[in-house]
Amino acid sequence: MIEEEIIQGLKRGDIKLHEIEKYTGSIEEATKIRKLFLERITGAKLEHISKYTINMEEAQKRNIENPIGTIQIPLGVAGPLKILGEHAKGEFYIPLATSEGALVASVNRGCSTITKAGGATVRITGDKMTRAPVLRTKSIKEALKVREWIQKNFKKLKDAAESTTRHGKLIKIDPILIVGPYIYPRFVFTTGDSMGMNMVTIATEEAMKLLTRETGAHLIALSGNACVDKKPADLNLIEGRGKSITAEVKIPGEIVKKMLKTTPKAIQEVNLAKNFIGSAISGSMGFNAHYANIIGAIFLATGQDEAHITEGSLGITTAEETNGNLHFSVTLPDVPLATIGGGTRLETASECLQIMGVKGSGKVQKFAEIVAGAVLAGELSLMGALAAGHLARAHIRLGRGS
Repeated sequence: MIEEEIIQGLKRGDIKLHEIEKYTGSIEEATKIRKLFLERITGAKLEHISKYTINMEEAQKRNIENPIGTIQIPLGVAGPLKILGEHAKGEFYIPLATSEGALVASVNRGCSTITKAGGATVRITGDKMTRAPVLRTKSIKEALKVREWIQKNFKKLKDAAESTTRHGKLIKIDPILIVGPYIYPRFVFTTGDSMGMNMVTIATEEAMKLLTRETGAHLIALSGNACVDKKPADLNLIEGRGKSITAEVKIPGEIVKKMLKTTPKAIQEVNLAKNFIGSAISGSMGFNAHYANIIGAIFLATGQDEAHITEGSLGITTAEETNGNLHFSVTLPDVPLATIGGGTRLETASECLQIMGVKGSGKVQKFAEIVAGAVLAGELSLMGALAAGHLARAHIRLGRGS
């Protein structure tokens, strides 16, 4: 079938958007026809989305449906940033994909300040991925019996779950929440270098087959929202999810004054008034200035699941002046990351991971430490700008192109 016949079939409704590949010789041709069809029916001129170098055939297998092209986001780099981690050791450049003027410049200033002060100490404090199904029982009494069965039969559930994966390990089922006749067991896994959401979903489904068969409980949904996936939640803030990471730096007062144009005391006061009191009075779950900015820019650059930016926005920033110097830290309890699988296999994402030396197996811990260091740099720079009264001026100069 020729191009025009397919477009007319789409207009009539005889052909669905997802069926075009049946009538073409390639996915690239199908992508082009979808774009032309949209131009015809919407009047839009889709000149730029059709210019790309990624392998669309490979992308359609696991990353996209009904492709029409790609989008382009400006990509900048900040660094070098000196990291003193257990896995990331040395100086690194961080790719940041964003359309927000001043963000890369701000992170870059934070990198320079941290590196001049001797580097950021970074540690991973937790590593897990979760899935929490919801089951219904006949009564509260039955729900309690199911919870007891889960606690007594962890080994059986572990064996069932791990039969589906070579890399996933079920380490605990906790908490097991009960609301009336409903029960929410939170399955907690380690997942290696993969972010692991699909892995733990498949593994938990296998465990549910055993649980429902043995207890008679009814599985309502494989995800009962107590996971908590792609939503901000106190449970994730407390228990952690993905990589839990902390980064800190100790900066002499003279470097704070020279690089950030302010004082440790001023940064401490801004952090107290803004990140602690301001967040508390507004009921925020994130006691920080803008973790999501840096997490988002790194996630878009490296092919992470962008919905997990929401989780990465959780966390607490501390700033303390001691003997005229500044101790500054960020704690991110919930950062789902991957260096293999998912969007990391896309060509541009792969190149960005290579910039940091974290592409492939055995690199996700190193990646996590670099991410935390980058967040530390971005947070420090913004807090310094606020303390010095420079925020608006930076956005006028860089964000507005003045």
